[in-house]
Amino acid sequence: MKNICGPLTNLGLPLPLPNDSCFLDLTAANDTDTLSAGGHGTHVAGIVAGRDTTLTDGTRLHGAAPDATLISLSVGAGLSIFGADSALNWVLDHHLNPCAGCPPIKVSNNSYGPSGGGAFDPNSATTKLQRALAAEGVITVWAAGNDGPDNSATNPPGQDPTPGILMVASYDDHGTGTRDGSVSTFSSRGAAGHPETYPDVSAPGSNITSACRPYLLICSTGLDPHNGPGPLDLGTFNTISGTSMATPHVVGIVTQLFQVAPNATPAQVEDALKATAYKFTDGAAYQTVGPYTTAVDKGTGLVDAYASSVRLRATPA
Repeated sequence: MKNICGPLTNLGLPLPLPNDSCFLDLTAANDTDTLSAGGHGTHVAGIVAGRDTTLTDGTRLHGAAPDATLISLSVGAGLSIFGADSALNWVLDHHLNPCAGCPPIKVSNNSYGPSGGGAFDPNSATTKLQRALAAEGVITVWAAGNDGPDNSATNPPGQDPTPGILMVASYDDHGTGTRDGSVSTFSSRGAAGHPETYPDVSAPGSNITSACRPYLLICSTGLDPHNGPGPLDLGTFNTISGTSMATPHVVGIVTQLFQVAPNATPAQVEDALKATAYKFTDGAAYQTVGPYTTAVDKGTGLVDAYASSVRLRATPA
């Protein structure tokens, strides 16, 4: 699945191709998840857009935006990232026409960041790129980090106050399927009294099952392998945790919001997510910051896809 962002008609396949219609290696050091060091990208991609799937044990799974078209940009190997800004730059250059037959890119998933978090740099290349993307109508979503619960720093680019740039904390429902769970213990917290460092919203990130080949490094950390629907799909789904898993839930929801409100701006989508987030009470108290109430550990609360769509004046189904 390398370098097929060019004319796909040469492959003799119908367009657009679902899910894997474009995969591009952007750096010399990269991991297409076919090596023995990856798996993270596949797991994340399944959370965004995995098709309806029934595993052999009867478990039914699908992504937050089933069958959405994914544009996969490889800029790392294993747990290392090399030249991630090249991916944001590629999106900036190609978001209107990323590949033959593909729809425009409306949101990017960024499930990576420095260990320990850090301070926001308004002059960094990352900041300039994601602000340019927001001006072009593309939302950028970041994982808050996995340094909780006793830290006080989040992922630097996710702290950007520009509308249309979001940072996601992880929520744990403790297997209940309800909205009154807790902030995941590992989810990075912001610095108390500095709301610019707080996550924007929370989404499920604890014990998330998605596509994950068992021989890949990330997938081998999961302790709950499942067999996929095919006879050779042995252990091809696994359950792992992280704000990396929370972030693609929000990306999938953003994708659906653009489907029901295609003319919405990044600022309007961010407002819809933050203004309607469910106020689960675990953890730090909410405080009023501007038009929202937010908390150092969970942001404005648990993302609510339906309420967000209604705020965007989408017609309820």
